[in-house]
Amino acid sequence: MVINVKKIRTRFAPSPTGFMHLGNLRTALYAWLFARKNGGSFILRVEDTDRSRYVEGAVDVIYETLRECGLDWDEGPDIGGDYGPYIQSERKDSYLKYAEELLKKGDAYRDDGAIRQRVPKNGSTGFVDEIYGEITVENAEIEEQVLIKSDGMPTYNFANVIDDHLMNITHIIRGNEYLSSTPKYNLLYKSFGWECPTYIHVPQIMRDATHKLSKRDGDAYFSDFKAQGYLTPAIINYIALLGWSPKGENAENEIFTLSELAKAFGTEGVSKSPAIFDIEKMRAINAEHIRRLSSSEFKAAAMPFLPQTDCEYNRDILCAALQPRTEVLSDIVAQVDFLEKPCEYSLDLYNNKKMKTSPESAAETLAKLLNILETIPVFDKESLYEQVKELAAKNEKKPGFFLYPLQVALSGKPAVPGGGLDVCVMFGREESVKRVKAAIEII
Repeated sequence: MVINVKKIRTRFAPSPTGFMHLGNLRTALYAWLFARKNGGSFILRVEDTDRSRYVEGAVDVIYETLRECGLDWDEGPDIGGDYGPYIQSERKDSYLKYAEELLKKGDAYRDDGAIRQRVPKNGSTGFVDEIYGEITVENAEIEEQVLIKSDGMPTYNFANVIDDHLMNITHIIRGNEYLSSTPKYNLLYKSFGWECPTYIHVPQIMRDATHKLSKRDGDAYFSDFKAQGYLTPAIINYIALLGWSPKGENAENEIFTLSELAKAFGTEGVSKSPAIFDIEKMRAINAEHIRRLSSSEFKAAAMPFLPQTDCEYNRDILCAALQPRTEVLSDIVAQVDFLEKPCEYSLDLYNNKKMKTSPESAAETLAKLLNILETIPVFDKESLYEQVKELAAKNEKKPGFFLYPLQVALSGKPAVPGGGLDVCVMFGREESVKRVKAAIEII
């Protein structure tokens, strides 16, 4: 449902502390989707007030990750806008005057060189969250937080409130770990006489029932999943479903493009319960995105995972065989480890009950296949299969009786992408003949 109020303005306000965590990326995604669904603006703001955690180059990582994911922003540090600057350290001078205003009102006090928020001793403070409903906290339980540190820099909590107001942010989307902090933010809005934004707190992403998906565990960064061979659209697709499920006509759908997500997303589908990260489901979604690539797109994506070898082989044929057999691009490495040379194997590998083959029968069948490989006029899969099928019929065998030993001879593996004939055509006549001859000698 499209929200008909004043123009929606959401923001993503990361700290430049390193690589992009999947939890942060999901927050950015939800804020972007909400803005796009409702014809609003998505603002990028860099929160770098904690200089001790600042990592050189991390701002560029933020830009690059969001752009790669298709999450374009309408205002931000690099493109400007009417509410800049969009880097908090460049707004440093604007925060102190607001803290001093609170001092004058008695809603803040000085403490060892810092300025702290003064919280009423009695009563309670509440707010309504779009996901969790009405939440009320006794004022006695609210921390009197530092607003301006002794070095003159604002704290994250104070700068957030000031910037969100000054930038006209209408909807704040963030993790539910901030639910308990929201009352003290609202007290600040009340002190200034400002309208509070709409809050949308989303569930945390958990590694399991008791552990958050953690940076410390090394299993939580966008760049790590990219390196493993997950496609960017698949990562976005999967993290969208971590805490949100589509409704209406999309209720049964799990595969989305970014533009489809922008049409389907709505806060009514956001869950209150923690989202458990399921790597098997992520693999399945990635596999579906791989299957939907064109052959040229898959080849381009697969190339970094193909080994650099002296052996010539047809990459188009190989990729055509790999695409339906790949869930994550890193799966390719183990499937093609025979490209440089056949894997080392025991002759027992020729024993196959289903194909009724043995090392002894393989020696004979490979010799017959070698004659075909050396003399067939047209070296393509269709021609080779016709010859093998004819050979099998003459010997009252099934084609697999010949094709399985051929596969082992070419690769040294019990299974290869596509099968023996695909590998044969991929290598071409010269390399195939060379490998079959070597296998015959070994037997």
